[in-house]
Amino acid sequence: MIKPDLSQPLPEELGRVHFVGIGGSGMSGIARVFLAAGVTVTGSDTRDSDNIASLRDLGATIAIGHAAENVGDADTLVVTGALWQDNPEYVLALEKGLPVLHRSQALAWLIAGQRLVSVAGAHGKTTSTGMIITALLEADRDPSFVNGGVIQSLGVSAKGGSDDLFVIEADESDGSFLLYDTSIALITNVDADHLDHYGSREAFDEAFVTFAQRAGEFVAISSDDAGAVEVTRSLDPARVVTFGTAETADVRVTEVTTSGPVAFTLTHEGISRRVQLAVPGHHNALNAAGAYTVLVGLGLSPEEAVMGLEVFGGTQRRFELHGTVRGVSVYDDYAHHPTEVQAALKAARSVVGDGRIIAVHQPHLYSRTRMMAGEFAEAYETLADHTVVLDVYGAREDPEPGVTGALVSGRFQDPSRVDYVPDWQAAADRVAEVARDGDFVITLGCGDVYRIVPQLLGSLETTASATPAPVE
Repeated sequence: MIKPDLSQPLPEELGRVHFVGIGGSGMSGIARVFLAAGVTVTGSDTRDSDNIASLRDLGATIAIGHAAENVGDADTLVVTGALWQDNPEYVLALEKGLPVLHRSQALAWLIAGQRLVSVAGAHGKTTSTGMIITALLEADRDPSFVNGGVIQSLGVSAKGGSDDLFVIEADESDGSFLLYDTSIALITNVDADHLDHYGSREAFDEAFVTFAQRAGEFVAISSDDAGAVEVTRSLDPARVVTFGTAETADVRVTEVTTSGPVAFTLTHEGISRRVQLAVPGHHNALNAAGAYTVLVGLGLSPEEAVMGLEVFGGTQRRFELHGTVRGVSVYDDYAHHPTEVQAALKAARSVVGDGRIIAVHQPHLYSRTRMMAGEFAEAYETLADHTVVLDVYGAREDPEPGVTGALVSGRFQDPSRVDYVPDWQAAADRVAEVARDGDFVITLGCGDVYRIVPQLLGSLETTASATPAPVE
């Protein structure tokens, strides 16, 4: 995999910019903002997609498949860390001496000189970013933004705006969130992850301390998450605003009800307001509190902030309903860490009623699967009624001997409540065999597990007249 040099200075001018892997959620969003800024954009990817079609409509020239000739007369190459070093477009750029920028560096170039809100954290950052953007737009602000997921009400994950405000989901996975000249930082949590990059929990925490200390105006940070509390101890209290359920929180969440879309009381500066979101889950009450903290810090009135939060309808791949067949609802979620899995399954439990939860888990990264197999198994066995485990989506990592989805299924205390099924069609058939009217099927993972959803719906259709197998 490519290890870009994040310390290299950015060119003053990028000229024509070529994106290798332009169809990804992060890359396509950045390309969209480049196009809005009047930059000539070309790109390539391995397969066509809705993201690519949208970028073509905006004027980008995009090739399917990677080949050296795709680079054309580009002046700058933009890549992700997931790219292999023998990629022909990357190789040609090096031979020609073109600047090769990591996508985070390209984003930093776009942001230069603007007031930046950076949202970071192991979990919740895409939703929190989407909440902030939605509320700003509802309040007639026009920020530029780049989010990690498509905001449902907007149909896009990124857009160039006319204000001097820029809102981004800042990626901590490779340390690139330290590149940005952040004005306001939002830290949703500091739950250990990406230790394959950082090497230790201490290094992971220290990166968040550095990120927070660099914020020019203030830091909004969780009062509940143990890692965030530890980071807060290293910060100047005068520049910190805390949010959460803790009694000491500056923006406090109380009286949370989770039957359906979540509702809660939000107390700030001695005034309490009842908030009713359009999305479910206790975790979204906390996401909303963090977003509110940023919004009032940006100058919105508390009433404007709450109104904006209440109209937020979610982001794609975050608790997204794809269809209902024979009374079985099929959802998809991006959760790929044990804490995120717990949050997604608790949200599912709040809306499933008398039905059961059948989870389809795609492990993400060999290193995370090896280190957290037991935590994943515990989360699924505690909160789902039955789990089907697929094989590992390796992403940027090479396979590790002995690390498969069986590492997770093998850690269940009750083997009757889990199936390891690496073949996707067989997995879909197993889910359809288990599911019955009123059940809730949810795919979980940040790889390509969403692609199994049509197979799940198809298998449910095929077995509509069959008698479901019992699951105790």
